[in-house]
Amino acid sequence: MNPEFHPVDVPLTHGAYRVLIGDGILPRLGEEVAALPGGDFGVRCAVVTDSNVVRFHSAAVLDSLSKAGYSPTLIVVDAGEASKSMSVVERVCDEMIAAGLDRKSWAVALGGGVVGDLAGFAAAIYYRGIPCVQVPTTVIAQVDSAVGGKTGVNAAHGKNLIGAFHQPRLVMADVDTLQTLPPREFNEGFAEIVKHGAIRDPGLLGRIIVPELQFKPEALAGIVRRNVEIKAEIVAADEFETKGLRALLNFGHTVGHGIENAAGYGRLLHGEAISLGLVAACRLSMKKAGLSQEENDLVLDRLSHFKLPLHLPPDISTDAVMTALRTDKKFAAGSVRFVLCPRLGEAFVSKDVSLEEIRAAVEELRPAR
Repeated sequence: MNPEFHPVDVPLTHGAYRVLIGDGILPRLGEEVAALPGGDFGVRCAVVTDSNVVRFHSAAVLDSLSKAGYSPTLIVVDAGEASKSMSVVERVCDEMIAAGLDRKSWAVALGGGVVGDLAGFAAAIYYRGIPCVQVPTTVIAQVDSAVGGKTGVNAAHGKNLIGAFHQPRLVMADVDTLQTLPPREFNEGFAEIVKHGAIRDPGLLGRIIVPELQFKPEALAGIVRRNVEIKAEIVAADEFETKGLRALLNFGHTVGHGIENAAGYGRLLHGEAISLGLVAACRLSMKKAGLSQEENDLVLDRLSHFKLPLHLPPDISTDAVMTALRTDKKFAAGSVRFVLCPRLGEAFVSKDVSLEEIRAAVEELRPAR
């Protein structure tokens, strides 16, 4: 009996695609790709993954693709944020060339957010663009980064400063893969789920408090599906982030990215840095937009439930965070575009948050003495 899919459509004007969510669906990857319309998938493909994921899921993917008549080449990069670099993109492209991949070839991104961003960007620039299929294997990738078409790598001065919009042709999110995650990597993804709850659906904040959720695939599939629905709705309305709506997805990310950069990539997981950014964004939302203390406390409680940090490590200076923050893409013509929540389920982009107020919010992340 084939496992059940929970599909979500991303209805873009050009290049609409489907996100397939389920438990144990990875072995169906090859046949799902073969069934895609367009007929522009050649026989050769690259499966890009990392040194952690390769042990758990690459065999099933390679076998599925081979059975469907494809000729996959496995490309493995080092696990971790350091692989989101131009040098690693160049190596991936070189390996694709060496394997004989041409403009009719395509790529599979098998892994978490780092692999998804890296492989997606390589696909965007290889032969000026080849199709990409996203197979996310972490919570943070399944609920957020694999959907929406943002690809890219980090620069010395900031996160995701080099990249391209390149929508996937298919996303296959198998929640069974989440069982292989260490607790810390599983938990970090819930920062993005809390974010989605804060800006669009407060009911999510109640659904995630399930004992041993990591090993309850039915509950996980429902949570992933709801998050993908939220992300798909926003992306469809503002694919290239030109209307301001997609910027709502950056709630908590302005400060979060600054902290992630200032800490040195790899010290804090992305979701851990975003957790701190959410704490700062909620405090600013109370001061500037009327978010209640009760709603602020609910967000912090959910972050704490997943053991996500609420306080900034003492050795990360506020100056370093602010320096990194100024290079973030959320600055427009030198001014800050900061996402605030007046109440849970609603959000807006404000230009009324000063750098001094952000600095104060970063300082407030330090534990009371």
